[in-house]
Amino acid sequence: MSLLKIPLTKPSSVAQGVSMWEWSGSAFDEGEEAAKWFSDYLEKQSRLVRFNKETKSRPSLPDYAAGYTTTFANTFPFMVSSQASLDMLNTILTEPVRINRFRPNILVGNCVPFGEDLWDEIKINDLVFQGVRLCSRCKLPTVNQETGVPDATEPIETLMKFISDKDLMPHKKPHGKVFFGKDMHNQQPRQRQQDNRSW
Repeated sequence: MSLLKIPLTKPSSVAQGVSMWEWSGSAFDEGEEAAKWFSDYLEKQSRLVRFNKETKSRPSLPDYAAGYTTTFANTFPFMVSSQASLDMLNTILTEPVRINRFRPNILVGNCVPFGEDLWDEIKINDLVFQGVRLCSRCKLPTVNQETGVPDATEPIETLMKFISDKDLMPHKKPHGKVFFGKDMHNQQPRQRQQDNRSW
């Protein structure tokens, strides 16, 4: 596949009838070159769109992050994991896995395994991120990201032995959830400016 470059400038075209999870509406259309690239790769008609933050909003789960919004992410815009957690998991697995099975957009080092599960707040340069909840995992981590071939059970089966809702929330009825990583939100620039003025 050829290299696809997407400019950071706002697209001029708008696509209608876009849907993601429970949300539907219009979004910026990234153009014909991007549409052809994804259509060729996926072998089905596709278009690349960008969430229009200027006119659209999509709230995060109010029980966990009231007042926060996200775009096309499942529920929260950031998920942090650590290399130490992956390394520990790989010492148990028969076949080690790569971090792309879990798809964090922030990967940290120099912490204890699963230490990120306890973080309420982290700061990267001038960006402040708030921990929201542990990231419950679906079956997607069982899929090899290079080949697209799923494993029957791993690494979910191994994680279920020590980091499930049964282990972490013994006072609640277990629902067979397993966790890896922590969902996070960050303060918007406008919020940070307001906070800085009040200090």
